[in-house]
Amino acid sequence: MDPVRTCVGCRMRASRSALLRVVASPDALIFDDRAVMPGRGAWVHPTRECLENAVRRRAFARALRVPASIGFSEGAVSQTIEQHLPQNKG
Repeated sequence: MDPVRTCVGCRMRASRSALLRVVASPDALIFDDRAVMPGRGAWVHPTRECLENAVRRRAFARALRVPASIGFSEGAVSQTIEQHLPQNKG
């Protein structure tokens, strides 16, 4: 059974494998694809809505206990979402 985590964007619980882990470096937030980086982590669904909600609510800053001024590097959100969304088949 996969461990359960809470998405900081929508506050819904989901299995760890269904969420992305985010950690804070000294100057930016980083997506931890393998969920092995040291330090405190925040979990979010790989959807634009959950990421936008988490940023708007400053949930990453609270969960990671970092200043709200730390954010994602340019283009990291779009690139990561595209990598983790299921591919359209048709």
